Amino acid sequence: MLRILLASLLVATAAAAAPTPKEQLLTPPAGARHYTISSIAGKHGDIWSWRQGDGRVAYRMSMSLRGWITEDDEVVTLGPDRRPTAIAIRGFTDQGDATEDFGVDAGGVATWKTMVDAGSAPFAGKRYNTYGGPWLASEIDIDALVAAGDRGLDLLPTGHARIAIGRPAEVDGAQGRKTVKLAYISGYGFAPSPVWLDADNHFFGNAGEVSLLPAGYEANGPKLKDLQDAATAAMVKDVAHRFLAPANRTPTLVDHALLFDAVAGRYLPDRAVLIEGGKVAAVGAGGSVKAPAGATVIDGRGKTILPGLWDSHQHVGDDWNLLQNVATGMTNYRSPGSLIVDAQSIYKRRAAGDLLAPDGKISVIIDRKDPLAAQGALTVTSAAEAVAAVDQIKAAGLWGAKFYTSMTPAWIAPAAAEAHRLGLHVHGHVPAGMRPLDAVRAGYDEVTHINFIMMQAMPQEVVDKSNTAARLEGPAKYGKDVDLDSPAMTAFYAELAQRRTIIDPTLTVWEPLMTSDGSAISPEYAPFADIAPPSVARGWKIAGYPLFGGLTRDDFRASFVKMVGLVGRLHAAGVPIVAGTDGYGLELVRELELYQQAGLTNAEALQTATIVPARMTGMDDHTGSIAPGKTADIILVDGDVSASLASLRHVDTVFLDGYRLDGGALRTASGLGGMPK
Repeated sequence: MLRILLASLLVATAAAAAPTPKEQLLTPPAGARHYTISSIAGKHGDIWSWRQGDGRVAYRMSMSLRGWITEDDEVVTLGPDRRPTAIAIRGFTDQGDATEDFGVDAGGVATWKTMVDAGSAPFAGKRYNTYGGPWLASEIDIDALVAAGDRGLDLLPTGHARIAIGRPAEVDGAQGRKTVKLAYISGYGFAPSPVWLDADNHFFGNAGEVSLLPAGYEANGPKLKDLQDAATAAMVKDVAHRFLAPANRTPTLVDHALLFDAVAGRYLPDRAVLIEGGKVAAVGAGGSVKAPAGATVIDGRGKTILPGLWDSHQHVGDDWNLLQNVATGMTNYRSPGSLIVDAQSIYKRRAAGDLLAPDGKISVIIDRKDPLAAQGALTVTSAAEAVAAVDQIKAAGLWGAKFYTSMTPAWIAPAAAEAHRLGLHVHGHVPAGMRPLDAVRAGYDEVTHINFIMMQAMPQEVVDKSNTAARLEGPAKYGKDVDLDSPAMTAFYAELAQRRTIIDPTLTVWEPLMTSDGSAISPEYAPFADIAPPSVARGWKIAGYPLFGGLTRDDFRASFVKMVGLVGRLHAAGVPIVAGTDGYGLELVRELELYQQAGLTNAEALQTATIVPARMTGMDDHTGSIAPGKTADIILVDGDVSASLASLRHVDTVFLDGYRLDGGALRTASGLGGMPK
């Protein structure tokens, strides 16, 4: 959730020896334009804008998302044609130093420098796309996109963007009723992204799980989100109908393929799989299964057929991202926290054939009402309200309750007991003041994120502040020195195994934050860099979490190695592991590769993304493995997965509920420009 949120709002990092401290950043003057960053859980930050005495435009952003801090400013010099000719960004985000500089010399050559890249190019006819900076500064580019119309804008370092303006709506706020218009910007991301304009087609705000809106208009966030979600749903409906056509559900025989037996955890050479009527009709030796009349026959030689993949930490809610999940081989998911209205919409539209998406189970987040509460959470102020929130989740027809880091520890046991009484799954972050074993004994069926498992070995002062950035900074600082084989840790693993507590490590969240130095794209994204939109690929190169307390990047890397080792110890002790990304879903194969580094075999790693999550969700009776009678949620990939899990990225065909979907066509529809490396 954090990773997608930051990417979608273009939160990024940049360059310099050390970030400018908060105390040295600009102070907004009285009367500065004021926007707020908010969600249904409350306010998370502020952005101000004003004109300086020399005519330059200034911005100042201050935000805390559950303890992840952004403090930055930006000063923009506009040329006669209102193109920025100089941009200076200072400060820091949770991903590192935010310093960024752009300028144009007398010869018309533009030069830029960030923490992750530097370059120069002729400025004529182009516009620089900043790597980071306060979100509100995008209003300058939006004005230019509106003025450019259908021809759009050429961008530096590379790319092309345009805007399409749609229908109006009305909002009410501190300055009275206003007319706003929904517009979609294309060229910056995998799919068109919504933005709201005012009556004069200037930037009004962004709406979503986290919204950026003028102060006094925050209450309109959910309304605007619903309107843009409905517009997006209309776009993806046509895509779904194109792929989910009757012609794509005719019988298919895949013959002579390498088959992954997820239940046994082994690969079987030269197998045949017949898919008919949305189900697996037969499985046998290569050449032994007869194709019915009119069936599509696929030669599986050189390919691997296996159950569709699961992402067990996929915060669903974006229709285009769900489409991309299918394109990369994901046929199922578990969302550990989505808005109730989003979840119900996804289920309804998918069942109607109006949304191309994996199938899965969805939890809802519950957190104490607090400035550090999770965005999108049901916020509560007592144990009784926590129990009532659990009842609300059950009444909505959803699968689980996820508790968060600001929950009062004493509320966990009664709320978990109510969840279990209602048949709900209980999982989450570990609340501040608790260690993971405390949460498990209070009723957790599952703990999310490996850093919270590492909390078992952290000093008490870290545990007490784990609803802040201490939940990363503690493991980053002390993780390298943890003895994973100490008697205390060994006993910890044994109790988790005895209780059958599930662990959702999301190692790919922490790998770039802890190991990146800005010199390369993280391994989770590198295979997709050449087929992603330029702005997306640029954003994947991050400077890493800011260093502190005299620690080095190598110290952080050593702590990450311990996180990987911790997954290996858990698995060896018999603790169930489910693979999740907390991201786009593109990171899933890298997550499995890291499990191999932790000591799991190739097949054991693949089970964490197939049969194990199917069992966790109670869906293993019809998915998670390939067997006669099961739903045909299957993928066919180029290459030998038994030799390398990397072959999982080379999706040839996806069978979703028995529909035969071409991998190349899916990639194109989801904004990917070809086959990953």
